Amino acid sequence: MKKIFTTLAIVCSISLSAFAQTNQDLIANGKTGSTDEVLTYGMGYNQNRYSPLSQINKNTVKKLVPVWSVGMENDTGEQAQPMIHDGVMYVSDAKWTIAIDAVSGKQLWRTPVDFDPDTPRVVCCGISNKGVALYKGMVLRTTLDAHVMALDQKTGKQIWKQKAADWKQGYSLTAAPLLANGVLMTGCSGAEFGARCFIDGWEPETGKHLWRRWTIPGPGEKGHETWIPSESYKNGGGSAWITGSYDPELDLAYWGTGNAGPWNPTNRKGDNLYSASILAIRPSTGEIVWHYQAVPNDVFDWDTVFELVLADIKVEGQNRKVLMQLNRNGFLYVLDRTNGKLISAKPYEKVTWATHVDMATGRPVESEDTKRLRAGEKIEMWPSVRGAKNWPHVAFNPNTGLVYATTNHAYSNYRFVPLAEFKPGFRYQGVENSYSPINPDTVAGHIEAIDPLTAKPKWRLPLIGQVGGASIIATGGGLLFTGKHTGEVIAIDSDKGEIVWEFKTPSGINSNPITWSKNGKQYVTILSGLGGVVSGTRGLPDIPKMGSIWTFALME
Repeated sequence: MKKIFTTLAIVCSISLSAFAQTNQDLIANGKTGSTDEVLTYGMGYNQNRYSPLSQINKNTVKKLVPVWSVGMENDTGEQAQPMIHDGVMYVSDAKWTIAIDAVSGKQLWRTPVDFDPDTPRVVCCGISNKGVALYKGMVLRTTLDAHVMALDQKTGKQIWKQKAADWKQGYSLTAAPLLANGVLMTGCSGAEFGARCFIDGWEPETGKHLWRRWTIPGPGEKGHETWIPSESYKNGGGSAWITGSYDPELDLAYWGTGNAGPWNPTNRKGDNLYSASILAIRPSTGEIVWHYQAVPNDVFDWDTVFELVLADIKVEGQNRKVLMQLNRNGFLYVLDRTNGKLISAKPYEKVTWATHVDMATGRPVESEDTKRLRAGEKIEMWPSVRGAKNWPHVAFNPNTGLVYATTNHAYSNYRFVPLAEFKPGFRYQGVENSYSPINPDTVAGHIEAIDPLTAKPKWRLPLIGQVGGASIIATGGGLLFTGKHTGEVIAIDSDKGEIVWEFKTPSGINSNPITWSKNGKQYVTILSGLGGVVSGTRGLPDIPKMGSIWTFALME
C-alpha cells in the first residue's frame, strides 16, 4: 500500500546534553525514589499513576496553596499530562506546546501548532491533546490534523514533522506518544467517521516511519476472516486514542483499541478483530504477540482503549504479572500480561448489556436486552454510551493493592437506525442514543477504591449532579488528587474516601494531574480548562472555557 508519510523538515542533529532522556531514564521513571522527573505518560511505563512522595499528606495538605499559574491561551479544553525534566515542565494542548520553569512558572518558550481550521469537523470528542513524550532532547507530540512532530527541548523549534494520515478521511491524532525500546509509538482516532485505524512505529531521531499495525486487519492478515463480508473491514474503526503501557522486561507494549465501525452492525458480521481489544505489541516490529477481545462484534461503542495498568499481584497465592483495565463496558479485566490469559472479569458498575463474562472462553454472555437490541428494538442500556468509566485514568497503589477510579452511573436509551451512505470525513454510526437525565440531586457517578480481583468497592464517594472529571493520582502521603468538571482540584483521603482539601480553578477540570519534587519540595500540577466531549454535558453549570496550568505546594 502506498505510504502517505512525507518528511516536512529535518534539521541538524540534537546535542545529547542535560536535556537527553535515554531508554534507561524512561524505564527508571516512576519507580520508587524517582520523583524529580516525570518522563512518561502515567508517571511510569506501568501507568500506575502512583508516587511515593509523602511531604504533602493527610496532616499537611491543609497548608497546600497555589504557587504559580500560567494561562494556556486556549478555550478548547485542556486534557494533557505535563512532563518534567531537569526542572523544566512541558505542556501541550491542541494549539500549543509550551516549556515552563517548573518551580517559578516562568515561560521559556511557546510554539504554536498549525492545522487547517476545518480540522475540528472530523474530531469526534473535542479539540484536544493528551500530552507529549520526551526523548534525547526532543519534545514529541501528535497533532489534531494527524501529524507527528518533534521539537527541540531547548528552543521549541521544529526538528521534523510527518504526516500519518489524511484528516479529511476522518483521521485525527490526540494521544501522547509512547517511547518503547527506542521506538516512538502513536495511535489514531477516526472510528466514528468510518476510518480504519492503526498504531504506528517511528524512528524518533529522524521521523522515519518504521511500521504500521492496522488495528483492523485487511486481506491476507490474521483476523481478517472475522469481518463478514470481507470488504467491511475498510470502515472498521478500532481507534487507538489512549497511550499504551510498556513492560521493558518482556519488551511488550500494551495498547487498547476502540469500537468497531460503524456502531450499527448491519454491514459487518463476525467478531471484528481487533476492535474492542487489548493488544500486546513488539515495539521494534509492530508484531501482535497476543490479543484479548473484550467485546466481539461490538455494537455499543465499548472502546477498550482505556489505560492498561501493569502490576505484580498475588492471585490465589501465586505472584502474577498482570494487566488491569476498567473497561468502558462495565467490567474490570485482569489478564496475565505475559500471555493474555484472562484471570478475572467482574462488573464494577451496573451492567445490563451482558450477564457475565464466560471465563472458559473469555467472551461476554449477552443479555436478553442486547438480543432485543439486535432484533431492532430500543433498550435501556447500562452503562450508557459514555461508559461505566470514560477516559479519565485510574491510579493503582501497589501498597494497598487498590485501584482508584472515577466511574459513571448512567444509562442510554439506545437503538439502531438505518445507516446513511458512507462519506469520507463524515459521521458513520447508524444509531439513536439519548442519555439518562442528570439533575442537581442525581448521583451521576463515583470516585471509588476498588479491589481489582473482586471489582468490589472499599469505599465510594458520590458525584452529585455531574459526571466524573479528571484522572486520579495516588501518593505515599495517603492522598488521591483529581479534579471536577466544576473546576475544583481536590485531595481525597485514600483510606476513607473523604475530601480533605480543595481549590477552585477558573474552568472545569478534565486533565491528568502529576506530583513531583524539586530540591526536596513536593509539588502537584494540574491543567484547568473544560473541553472535550463533556463541554455540553447536561447537569453542568455554565463553566467558562479558558485554559490554565496550576501548580501547588505547601505554604512555608
